[in-house]
Amino acid sequence: MLTRTRLAAAAVAALAAATLAPAARADGFVNVLTGGTSGVYYPLGVALSQIYGAGIPDVKVQVQATKASVENLNLLQQGRGEIAFTLGDSLRDAWEGNTEVGFKGKLDKLRGIAAIYPNYIQIVALKSSGVTKFADFKGKSLSVGAPKSGTELNARAIFAAYGLKYTDLGKVEYLPFAESVDLMKNRQLDATLQSAGLGVASIRDLSTSVETVIVAVDEATVKKIGAPYVPAVIPAGTYQGQTEAVPTAAVGNFLVTHADVPEEVVYRMTKLAFDNLDKLSAAHTAAKAIRLETATTGMPVPLHPGAERYFKEKGVLK
Repeated sequence: MLTRTRLAAAAVAALAAATLAPAARADGFVNVLTGGTSGVYYPLGVALSQIYGAGIPDVKVQVQATKASVENLNLLQQGRGEIAFTLGDSLRDAWEGNTEVGFKGKLDKLRGIAAIYPNYIQIVALKSSGVTKFADFKGKSLSVGAPKSGTELNARAIFAAYGLKYTDLGKVEYLPFAESVDLMKNRQLDATLQSAGLGVASIRDLSTSVETVIVAVDEATVKKIGAPYVPAVIPAGTYQGQTEAVPTAAVGNFLVTHADVPEEVVYRMTKLAFDNLDKLSAAHTAAKAIRLETATTGMPVPLHPGAERYFKEKGVLK
């Protein structure tokens, strides 16, 4: 039987542990919302889950493959995820409540974590299709990504800037990256438009299997679209058989969460991500473009207090 002194000491210890708990542990569940398994979001999400599993005590971490940006943002609004990858234009549309792109209204629970790497609009056609420039897509078959995904929203913007519509195509497919590539390998599809980091696995796979052409998006067209699209270049040698650099458009990617995730959890998720950029880069080379000094640049939604606290500690924010 415990003496009164020992009981008192135990009570004090228990109180101290409870007081320190938020700083030492973050009980709960972290669902990482990514994209298709052949894209860039998924391997980076897997890497994040491993980092969080090792670095946040008593948190169960799960990775969920999704249709990417639009689905991820809707899931966050519903509280069905704690951290997600998204394209900047999708995030802007979600915050503004753009119903035309798949949001029922303003997603007011969204909160920012960090700007990460840019997505490059990568349009790849079979060499045998005869497509060498964007105007050649008239009458051809093209996959524009999963319906109302971030990729498909990018496709809409590019088509509008060139004065074309999906109805100008011979056939339009709404398929994830891997399925698009499989059809192209079987000569059942002329081309695919994929919005992803450079060196995306699906296009690497395609370029090693069949002869392909990367279709340019010229700088003037990109400027016509405007922010958050910026001119970019796919360097020569990014994919097999690509001997020249190809101009295109880029859109920034972001990590986001929602307002109901505890500050301590978001602080830890943010800190661990930037403390382990080497592990993210090992998961996919696109992560090499992530920079702490630009982590708050262009964020279309308010920062979560947990992320804000981290960036103030690092001197990124005053």
